[in-house]
This record gives sequence, C-alpha cells and structure tokens, in this order.
Amino acid sequence: MTIESPYRRQLAAIALAALVSAALLVAGPLMAADAFPAKPITIVVPFPAGGGTDVVFRAVQVRLQAEFGVPVVIDNRSGAGGTVGTGYGAKSTADGYTLVAATTTTIASAQAVYPKLPYDPLKDLTPVGTIGTTPFVLVVTPSLPVKTLAEFIAYAKAHPGALNYGSIGNGTASHLAAELFKQRTGIDMAHIPYRGAAPAQADLMAGQIQVLFDNPTALVPQVRAGRLRALAISDTSAVFQELPSFEAAGVKNFRPELWYGLMAPAATPKPVVERVRAALDKVLQDRTLRADLLAKGVAPLSLAPDGFAAKIRADIALWGGIARAVNAKAD
Repeated sequence: MTIESPYRRQLAAIALAALVSAALLVAGPLMAADAFPAKPITIVVPFPAGGGTDVVFRAVQVRLQAEFGVPVVIDNRSGAGGTVGTGYGAKSTADGYTLVAATTTTIASAQAVYPKLPYDPLKDLTPVGTIGTTPFVLVVTPSLPVKTLAEFIAYAKAHPGALNYGSIGNGTASHLAAELFKQRTGIDMAHIPYRGAAPAQADLMAGQIQVLFDNPTALVPQVRAGRLRALAISDTSAVFQELPSFEAAGVKNFRPELWYGLMAPAATPKPVVERVRAALDKVLQDRTLRADLLAKGVAPLSLAPDGFAAKIRADIALWGGIARAVNAKAD
C-alpha cells in the first residue's frame, strides 16, 4: 500500500488552488459582462452643455439608456480644451460604468498641444466605437461686411490683426483648423480660446469676436436664425448644402474633419467593452437616430474598436503634425 506523503498532498493542494484562481480570473470578467449593466452608467462629456459634442452624445444617450435598461447620465466636465474631463474619465474606475466622450480634439491633437496632459490617449483609454464625423464651418458675426469666403479673405488681408477668432479651447480641432486656415490663406487673426462652443458662439453673436470654426451640430440653429453667417464648409453636409466647400472657393488642401467616439478606461474588462460596443452599434443602426445625427450635421460612422484604434493613431500623427507646424501650445 502506498502512503501519500504530506509534501505531495501540499503540492496537490497548491496546484488545485492555482487552477481555481486561473478559472476565476477567466470567469470573473465574463460574469461581470453577464451582469452588466447593473447600475447607472455615466458618460463624461469634456465640454459644456449645449455645445456640439454635448448635443451629439445626448442624442446617443437616450438610445443607449433604452438599450441597457438603466439610466445613462451625461456628466459635463469642461476645461482646458476638453482635457480636464477626459483626464477625469480616463482615471475613473475601469468597470464600464464610466465612459468617455472622445473627439478628435481630446484624443488626436491634445498630446501635441498640452505639455502636461493628464492622460495618455493610447495607454489610459481603450476605444469602444465611433459615432460619426462632421466637417468644419467658417462662421462670422453678421456685422462683418462680408458675404462670401473671398470677401472675407480680402477683408482680413486689408485689416491685418484686426480680427479675433474664437475656438472651443486651446489646442482643440477648432483652434488648429483656424491656424491651418491662416497658413493656407496668409491672413492674420488673433486667437481667443473659450471653454466650449456655447460661450464662443455667444461672444461671436455679440460681436466680441468676429470669426469661429466649428462643426454644423452647434451652428445650425444660429445660422438658420440669422444670428451667425456661414461662409464655407470643409466637406459636404446635409444641413448646409448651400455652402461652398473651401476647395471650391479657392482654399486648397483644407478639409479638416472632427469625429466623435466612445472610450473607456484602459483596464475595463474586454467582455464589458464588447457589451458596450454591441449596444452602441445597435443604437447606431436606428433610423431615427441616424436621421437625427444627419439633421445635426453628423455623418453616422460605426467603427469597431480595432478600426477606431487605427483611426486614432493616424489622426494623432495628422493633427499632432498640424499642431507642431503652427506651434500651437497651451499654457
């Protein structure tokens, strides 16, 4: 008869414990995904309420809430060109219950502009999926004596340094688009950064600034009401079909674009990311939402995490290059 030694029993116990631990490591995220969501979800929007990013994500929020069956809450945390809220979201608990509204500005251009960025777009956040893209529109205060892009450029050249252009924050795509436009046209304007689209628009309508580059989402109501005058657009849009493109109006190689997407803290379990991704993809197929986005000037675009990650890497190179070329640095 063979008597099992205490040493062999100890080894067997250790091996069994290791197997159980490994099984729990695999099963834990899966069980978390099965139970997800079990409480309200927060989407951190790093810009003020009423701006283009806020409007887009509130449209998506309503559909996600219906899909998940739990409240989906928008948390507006603006400041420093969207980097304050993005940094907060990136450092939040990685369980899927805090998501981040991502844009070209906060993910693609921020690193080149902010020397002390509180997050790494590639390391601290994981892509969930895109929502859509939108072109940029050049709008001016109606008191400016110009009706066309050619007239605006001529006026700016005749009054060098006299015009102030606003942006939705230092280093944002709104800022970089205007700086690139200055390079392409040879005009001179002073930059006035704001904490989002809504305050920039308010000062533009009041004549405190004269020029703004922004996306159609935030501009449609003001342009339609005659409170702002749109002169040109970087690409076709269902809501501004009457506007000429910058290319058609004589400004070559100028087609800036902004995208919107959803991201999560980097350590969020993959099954949870996939659950959120599936829900986002489903709501983006909704005809009512797609029509709503188009009416806001956003072309729906549903990229899976891998495709979104590739777009982020490409745009970091593109917008980072533009930021460095125009020496766009935030204080």
